[in-house]
Amino acid sequence: MTWLAMSVFLLLLVALPAVVAAVHRSRRRQALESTLRKRRTDPVRYAFIVNPSKPHADEVKERIRRFCEDHGIHDILFIDTLLDKDGYACGREAIAAGADVVVACGGDGTVRTVATAVAGTDRALGVLPIGTANLFARNLGIPLDDLDEALRVVVSHGSQRVDMGHLALLDSDEPRQRHGFLLISGIGFDAVMIDSTNPKLKKAIGWMAYFVGAVRHLNARRHRGTIVVRKADGTIVQSANALFRTFLIGNCGRIPVVSLMPQADYADGLLDFALLDAKAGLLGWTGLANDMLYQTITGKPGGSPLTINSDIEEIQGVEAELTLDEPALAEADGDVLGVTRHIRVGIDRQALLVRTPRVSLPWKKSRQDPA
Repeated sequence: MTWLAMSVFLLLLVALPAVVAAVHRSRRRQALESTLRKRRTDPVRYAFIVNPSKPHADEVKERIRRFCEDHGIHDILFIDTLLDKDGYACGREAIAAGADVVVACGGDGTVRTVATAVAGTDRALGVLPIGTANLFARNLGIPLDDLDEALRVVVSHGSQRVDMGHLALLDSDEPRQRHGFLLISGIGFDAVMIDSTNPKLKKAIGWMAYFVGAVRHLNARRHRGTIVVRKADGTIVQSANALFRTFLIGNCGRIPVVSLMPQADYADGLLDFALLDAKAGLLGWTGLANDMLYQTITGKPGGSPLTINSDIEEIQGVEAELTLDEPALAEADGDVLGVTRHIRVGIDRQALLVRTPRVSLPWKKSRQDPA
């Protein structure tokens, strides 16, 4: 073999893997484009569930109509939430009417109740974030400040499955009722903070209004109870006589500014449980703020080693039960549920299909939108 022939052979040998990879990428790209072209012509019915109490709700409806007309989408349905007809009832109505995609137009409360209706079905949830914090949309990367961009996500057919948490107040009048949640639920200080937040101030300054509500209750009593957590491997972890300010249950852990539970993942089949405590008055609250900043920066659960008057304990599991010595207020995704002494929580893994900016890939159909 000549030197030239040998050089050509070696060049081909080195270049072959790159050529094969390029061909493979090209075929995947062509398959994806073909899938998206087919999906753009799929007959899909959209139901938009609108919270009419949100600012500019009528304007939002009109923009939805114009967007759908411009994109050749004609089979749409509008359903308004009412005082005696929440997002869950509206979601069930939409599904009964044949909607393929049920779109929650509102804040996290509307998204939570509509998602509860859609979870466990073969229908997809769309989100148009027009609320105050819009934490679920933030966590999934859904556009917050451009309604048309959010609508493009809704009609894009790109979906992913997420977990749906659920909790029950076992000492309520309806102990079998399950309250679904997507973000963070809690018992204690966080629920009191949410309950005391002024709605007018919330509309004026957004999620910062919660901090105003928090300051008003820094001297509220601590809570004591027994917490039993079942981990994914079946191991039971029990904390008796636990003393805390708030008990948080997270499916997602990020909120504006801080990360409450850095390891929380909405698609891992786990819930993150966090006990937050602060002692010694303002000094303890300052320490707790430092703890949350520390874990936000490091991305690791637990408080700063430099604080002594506060504490954050975190554990992951699939189910938990909390029994309190005295009743405390509970909330789910910012909706106050009432006072309870006995609560049980769990997780339904990948129970909800959500339209997100992530494109549905044909080789990952098991975790993506099949339609």
